[in-house]
Amino acid sequence: MDTTGIAAGLTTRAERLLAVRAQAPLVATIAARFAATLRAGGKLLFAGNGGSAADAQHLAAEYVVRLHEDRPALAAVALTTDSSVLTAAANDLGFAQIFARQVTAIGRPGDLLILHSISGRSANLLAAAEAARAAGIEVVAFIGQAEAPLAALATLVFAVGDADGAVVQEVHLAVEHLIVAEVERLMGSTA
Repeated sequence: MDTTGIAAGLTTRAERLLAVRAQAPLVATIAARFAATLRAGGKLLFAGNGGSAADAQHLAAEYVVRLHEDRPALAAVALTTDSSVLTAAANDLGFAQIFARQVTAIGRPGDLLILHSISGRSANLLAAAEAARAAGIEVVAFIGQAEAPLAALATLVFAVGDADGAVVQEVHLAVEHLIVAEVERLMGSTA
């Protein structure tokens, strides 16, 4: 068995995680913004496409249920989960509107829209960010490259600095698990 490719892949991922370590202050800022949103009665709205949609669902579940701490549920919604809304919006309004329509329907000032994207160019995520901004909702973007169009529409941007989709998603998930843990710590028993 030749494990050269596997070893190289593990090295790449470890190096990328070490490289984003410099963004620890940004990650702490994002966690503080999430906690402040939740403390003020706002909700976290998550969205993404493909594997990033799965990450959006996964992370919303971490807030509603828990990561490490036994605590009250935190308000988080994955905009990727209602197949009737998604297909109706895609059919009637166009695929670019599937998340924007939901942001307009359930988003309120004081909420936070969290978008996951490898490319940062998906029309439906850009439309969701624009809808959020029009509604007075801040946007946090988790993207692959900092120069992506989505970055210009977000208040806070975590960019991996890589174009490899698998690496980007793996780093996003690792970092966002740290954010959930920090939010749980910051919320303490007041969750």
